[in-house]
Amino acid sequence: MASTLALHGGEPIRTRPFPAWPAAADPAATGSTETELLDVLTSGRWGSTHGTRVAAFEEAFAGYQQAAHCVCVCNGTLALVAALRAAGVGIGDEVVVPPYTFIASAAAVTFVGAVPVFADVQPDTHLLDPVAAEAAITPRTRAVMPVHIAGRPCDMDAFTALGRAHGIAVIEDAAQAHGAEWRGRRVGAIADLGTFSFQSSKNMSAGEGGAVVTNDDRLADRLYSLANVGRVRGGGWYQHEHLGYNLRLTEFQAAVLAGQLRDHPDQQRRRESNATLLGSLLGELDGVWLPSTDPSVTAHGRHLFLVRLPALGAAGRRDAFVRALAAEGIPCSSGYVGLHRNAALRAEIANLTKRLDLPATEPFVPVTDRLASDTVWLPQPTMLGTPEDVHDIAAAFQKVLAQAATL
Repeated sequence: MASTLALHGGEPIRTRPFPAWPAAADPAATGSTETELLDVLTSGRWGSTHGTRVAAFEEAFAGYQQAAHCVCVCNGTLALVAALRAAGVGIGDEVVVPPYTFIASAAAVTFVGAVPVFADVQPDTHLLDPVAAEAAITPRTRAVMPVHIAGRPCDMDAFTALGRAHGIAVIEDAAQAHGAEWRGRRVGAIADLGTFSFQSSKNMSAGEGGAVVTNDDRLADRLYSLANVGRVRGGGWYQHEHLGYNLRLTEFQAAVLAGQLRDHPDQQRRRESNATLLGSLLGELDGVWLPSTDPSVTAHGRHLFLVRLPALGAAGRRDAFVRALAAEGIPCSSGYVGLHRNAALRAEIANLTKRLDLPATEPFVPVTDRLASDTVWLPQPTMLGTPEDVHDIAAAFQKVLAQAATL
C-alpha cells in the first residue's frame, strides 16, 4: 500500500499541515503586532487622516523597495487603477498586459475605460514577453504592464527601453513580488510606477491592502490626490484640486503591515533556501520542467513555486496530477486559465471596443494556452517549512509521476 497513490486509497506522503498563513514568524512578533493594534484601538485614531502609522509604513515600504515614494491604498486591484490613472491612461487607450496573470491586472484597465491588449508570455518564465509586448503596441497604446508572476521579476531592462522607445508608461504589477530584485534593484520603482498587494495570500499581508511606488515626484503627488478624494499635500480638508477616490488604508492595517515588514527578510530567506532545495530535488525527476534561471534576477519574491509538466499537460492529465498531489498532503493548484478566455473580460472588452468604435482583434497567445494546461503551483507557505517538508514535496511528486499512467 505504501506505493499506492493516496488518491486510490494508499497512504499519503504526509498528513502534517504546512505552516499557516498569514501568521507572524514567531510568538514575539505576534505579541508586538497585538500591542500595536491595541495602541491604535485605544488611540481613537483609526484612519490615516488622523493617525501616523500609515504614513510611517509608506516611508518604510518605500525604503524597502528602494523607491522615493509610496502611497498605500485599500487593495492591490485599486492600486493598479490608481497607477493607470496617474499615468494618464483613460477612455479608449490601450494597455498591453499578459494573459497569464490574475484577473485584476486586466480588469483594472477596463475600470479606467481603457482596453487590455493581450501579448503572450515566455514559456520558460511565465512572464510577459518583451518582444510580443512590443509587437502589440499601436498608436492607441498608452502603457505596458509587465507582471512579476510568482515573485520573479520581468526583464525590466527590456521593458524600460520599450517604454522610452515608444513614449508609453511602464507599470510594474508587483503584487506577488515583495522584495524581489532585478540586477540588484528592488522591483516597483524600476519603471514609472509599481503596484503591490497585501491581500491574505501575499508574502506581506494585512488581509487586504495595496501600495503604489514611484520615483517620480509628479506621479507621487497625483497618486496622493487619487487616493485622497482629490486633495493635495498640505492643502485644506475641503480643497479638492482634482477628482479622486477614497482609497486610504486604515491605521489598523498599517500596524499589521509594520510587523509583516519586520518579518519579511527572515521569512524570505527561508523561502529562498527551501525553493532552492526543492528545485534541486525536482530537477532530477523526468517529466518536470522548471523555470530557467537568470543572473539578472538577483532576488526572487518566491510567492509561488511553479512547475511545468509538459507531457501530462499535452495528455490533458495535469488536473488529475494536481488532485493526486493534493491527496498526498501537498497544497497545490492548477493556477491561471488565460485571461483571453475569461468570458466576463471578453464581454467587457467587446463592449468597450464596440462603444468606442475601436478595432477588435482576437488574441493569439499559444504559449499562455500551453502553460495554462501544464503548470502546477505550490503556494508560498509550503516554502516556509523545514527541509524535511521540502523532501516530502519532492517525494510526492516522484510518487505521483511514477504512477501518472493511472491518473
